[in-house]
Amino acid sequence: MERKKLSDGEVSDLLANLPEWRNETGHLKRRFEFTNFADSLVFVNKVGEIAEIADHHPDISFGWGYAEIAVTTHDRGGITDVDFALVRKIDAI
Repeated sequence: MERKKLSDGEVSDLLANLPEWRNETGHLKRRFEFTNFADSLVFVNKVGEIAEIADHHPDISFGWGYAEIAVTTHDRGGITDVDFALVRKIDAI
């Protein structure tokens, strides 16, 4: 992957295929809902495994019944193809 920072138009085009995700201040963000804390934790741990394998780490916050994911490429100052690859893997969980 190129790790090229994408333009706002490119991000919008790619988000058209990922309707649950949004571009918020240069981050791809999504909130996931669960029935309890344990399910949120299991999901977060799976995201962590994917992130370690990809060597690309999202910001994660979670609690009872939810997990929020924010993905960006810090050293490129915005959203890249690497971010989209990661969110697709997260969606596949």
